[in-house]
Amino acid sequence: MLKQSFTSLAVLMAAQTAMADEFAPALEAYLQNNVAAWAHDPVILDALRAANAQTAGYDNARIIQLDQAWRAEVGQSNTPTITPILNNEAADFLRNQVAASGGAISEIFVMDAVGLNAAASAVTSDMWQGDETKFSATYSVGPGATHIGDVEFDESAQTYLGQVSMAISDPETGELLGAMTVGVNAERLF
Repeated sequence: MLKQSFTSLAVLMAAQTAMADEFAPALEAYLQNNVAAWAHDPVILDALRAANAQTAGYDNARIIQLDQAWRAEVGQSNTPTITPILNNEAADFLRNQVAASGGAISEIFVMDAVGLNAAASAVTSDMWQGDETKFSATYSVGPGATHIGDVEFDESAQTYLGQVSMAISDPETGELLGAMTVGVNAERLF
């Protein structure tokens, strides 16, 4: 019985890896052809500069405090931590990109230099992305870095979704400002 469980687990893991490999080139192409230009839009760059000016001195305790406040506010009517991230010009820009995608994009969020959300098209489950691969494999790597996340079946959407992420740097100075993650409906790419 135990041997059968290990065999089943190995088959499942191989299938997930194959699926991730199947979608990775299409997700990378989508990132480069449809998303990358947004990272240099003035509204995104300005939002990151403003967020970085505000959070530059935050220590780990302050970041965790904000993340916990965000998590407690998800689904509530009073959202003083979430509201400024969803109600700004950059968030409006991101929502317009989601709408213009015709269902290919489920969400977009932009993270500042410490990994906190600076703007989002919709509420995310947490505010601090700095402890996740989408941030560490982009911002922590440097300008031009991209990350293609695993494609997973989303029960609520009944479709396969993948996240593509990229570091964002100032096009004039090269200064690293933050990162952006886009949730893509992987099935729409084929």
